[in-house]
Amino acid sequence: MRLLAPALVTAAVLLSACGTTETPTSTPTESAGGPVTVTDSRGKEVKLDSPAKKVVTLEWAETETVASLGVMPVGVADAAGYKTWDAVVPLTGDVKDVGKRNEPSVDSIVALDPDLVIMAKGRDETLVGQLEKYVPVIVTKASDASRNLDRLREDTKMIAQAIGKAAEGDKLLFELDTALADGKKAVEAEGATGTPFVMADGWLQGSTVNIRPFGKGSLVSDTAEAVGLKNAWTGEVDPQWGLGATDVEGLTALTDPKTMLFYSASEDDVFTTGLAANPVWQRLPFVVNKKVVKLEPGTWTFGGPKSVIKVAEQFVKAATA
Repeated sequence: MRLLAPALVTAAVLLSACGTTETPTSTPTESAGGPVTVTDSRGKEVKLDSPAKKVVTLEWAETETVASLGVMPVGVADAAGYKTWDAVVPLTGDVKDVGKRNEPSVDSIVALDPDLVIMAKGRDETLVGQLEKYVPVIVTKASDASRNLDRLREDTKMIAQAIGKAAEGDKLLFELDTALADGKKAVEAEGATGTPFVMADGWLQGSTVNIRPFGKGSLVSDTAEAVGLKNAWTGEVDPQWGLGATDVEGLTALTDPKTMLFYSASEDDVFTTGLAANPVWQRLPFVVNKKVVKLEPGTWTFGGPKSVIKVAEQFVKAATA
């Protein structure tokens, strides 16, 4: 399989996060309004006098999760981007934008007087210390390509505990597990178990379309395999996000005519604008057999439980059509 240099595999990752062997846990409170202690992905105990009500989130998955649990954040990083890329749980109009996800404004965050800031591991580590001078911070693991669905459950439970929504967190995860189980049954009923797939996104760099496959261990791959499909991508991927890097020629290694290609493009669709006239693209089996599926705009492939449910539903629908 033709792959880009290992350095480009790393550069292709949309988000960067550091793995950890520590399991985020939470300490239950005696009452709904009592003190809360959670242990985050750093292994740090974060103590709150009471469940956080005014929350600032600095990643879209964490924004989605908090809103899913019934607490609208007072501030989020890149609100406009969230609206485009993670539309499964809309924000209300009064939510404030606190800057870019990779460079949020400390002043804007502090001005909101939040009870808690939630951010993902792997962003600017110095930011944590800056913020902790003013407000408690919890850091999610955000991704772990060795166990991403379990990691997601742990992050969700930790967030739910910190904002006093433990019961809602359990309900949200029950919805997730039910959707995956129902999806698997639907795939089995149609005899589609084991259907090979590849998931990718891409972008145009000059005249070249760079393609980023979602390998085993990525959140999308774990979701699709949980409903009974099989990831056909065997190229190199990073250990945190399960993402790789290739180009259209690299996709020629996918020769099974049953293979389906799923892709995400909430903004520029390089798979239609950049590849449609490419003769290599035109000969790929999933193109010839019309098994190319674009995920609905606003489907965030690095999201929370609601996003995972949305991804699962679309994979099941396409595989059983």
